[in-house]
Amino acid sequence: MKLFVARHGKTIWNEQNRVCGRSDIPLCDRGILQAGALAQEAAMYHVDRIITSPLKRAAETGRIVSDICRVPLVTDERLIEQDYGIYEGVDRKNEDFLKNKRNFAYRYPGGESMMQVACRVYGFLDEIKGCYENKNVLLISHGGVCRIIHTYFHDMTNDEFFNYVLANGKLEIYEL
Repeated sequence: MKLFVARHGKTIWNEQNRVCGRSDIPLCDRGILQAGALAQEAAMYHVDRIITSPLKRAAETGRIVSDICRVPLVTDERLIEQDYGIYEGVDRKNEDFLKNKRNFAYRYPGGESMMQVACRVYGFLDEIKGCYENKNVLLISHGGVCRIIHTYFHDMTNDEFFNYVLANGKLEIYEL
């Protein structure tokens, strides 16, 4: 089974370098173009199913890819972005946010920890292995979730994890 993982297209908050977790921000014009380019790339592979986060930016990206590739699409809550609590909407270079981001087991005040996100995402990946055996699945999610998915397949140091970024509209391929 091949697992294709993509991050949603850009939003205005991505362009403004703001922390965007659970805020339901739609794609901006550039994000729509990125979703179209992602669809063209995904069309080169045989994808049997698309699963997205329910947040607008991922769901919109998924609909564009699904329409072009003619592949069924479903949403799954476990692909939703991390809850960044009080840091939602702040500048991504905010010192307190970055300090919290380096402490994986620490919950963002009013939000969730990276460990909590890993728990739900790893459980989801374990489940789809059994549900989609011999199928190719495209997951469309968010930066934080894509970072966790990457650790499912590749060991990373804390520093590598902290600095790992899957760009908007980009695709990675894993073997399950």
